[in-house]
Amino acid sequence: MKGQWLGNYESKNPSIHSNGQITLNIDELDSKYRGIVNIIPHDIKNLPIAIGYFETADKSFNQSVIIKAKPINPFTSIETSWNELEKIYPEGTFFSEQIDANFIYKNNILKITASTKEGIELDTELLQPNHTETSRITGSEMSWNDFKDHVSSLNKDTYLFRGQMKPWKLQSSFHRRNRYCLDSFLNKDVQKLHKRLSALTSHFFDLNRPEQNGAFLNLLQHHGYPTPLLDWSYSPYVSAFFAFRDWPIGYSEGEKIRIYIFNSKEWQDRLTQSQVLNPPFPHLSVMDFISINNPRLVPQQAITTVTNISDIEHYLLRKGDEFGIEFIDAIDIPANEREKAMTDLKYMGITAGSMFPGIDGACEEIKESYFNK
Repeated sequence: MKGQWLGNYESKNPSIHSNGQITLNIDELDSKYRGIVNIIPHDIKNLPIAIGYFETADKSFNQSVIIKAKPINPFTSIETSWNELEKIYPEGTFFSEQIDANFIYKNNILKITASTKEGIELDTELLQPNHTETSRITGSEMSWNDFKDHVSSLNKDTYLFRGQMKPWKLQSSFHRRNRYCLDSFLNKDVQKLHKRLSALTSHFFDLNRPEQNGAFLNLLQHHGYPTPLLDWSYSPYVSAFFAFRDWPIGYSEGEKIRIYIFNSKEWQDRLTQSQVLNPPFPHLSVMDFISINNPRLVPQQAITTVTNISDIEHYLLRKGDEFGIEFIDAIDIPANEREKAMTDLKYMGITAGSMFPGIDGACEEIKESYFNK
């Protein structure tokens, strides 16, 4: 049952008609599940957005739960009280603070029926999320030289690049480790890390300031802590370095590295970019965080996407179909061209020493020269 579930709902009451979108995130605990549900009416001008929290009694596939709900401010995407929001909706609009729900999980389908004491009834069926590791994006196969020719023709103000050792699907490290409720990440992980790392960083990060909060999350990301961030670069060659880097010197078999190409300009022009890490709606937002205590950002020409979506590829492809735009593309290059690529990159000044300022980067760069395998 754990995972992220996206779908639509429709009320069954003729007198209280509502339909819209549901996002359901479920984490697995030791003996039960914990979940967060976002209910977004299509008519958000007249009906409030809701966020609800619940825990199950155990791990059975048939669960009756009580969902405690709060309204979301449609202007800030932050949860608040109904007293604060009631005045912005038409007279007679109400908000249900408790939802009685039943979940039935069977054959990769999660069926939900729910009701409130105010008389709202709704139901929905959600499909099992995609748990495969393989990308559903078909990459264009190119040689290293063809890749260089191709990227030289691209508009540098339009695209972002991401290099991966293999054609793995696009997914944040947070979701890749089968966690889905971002509120626990923000309220527990980040707070604990902030307390621990404040003794180790020369700058004290004020997490109440959005730009410093983002910079702190980016620092965690660049030091290996799983986050809902996904790293990109303005440079296709920096991305190629990260894609080839971990292949052994002298590799001669047939696997391929992958470089994703993201049409960031069109994406930002056409889709809402959220400054809130976990708004009630699905989002993939491009963030250019400031570099505080993070010297890697500048040489890596790094930029980040922040998301609350587990299956990023499905979201990108679906939005591409809606707008008739190819937001995401990929190029696959033989991994056995590693030496040729790394030599070219070295002449461009792209080495481990430049990408990772410090002792680790310098050692890795020199190891590349003196150890052949």
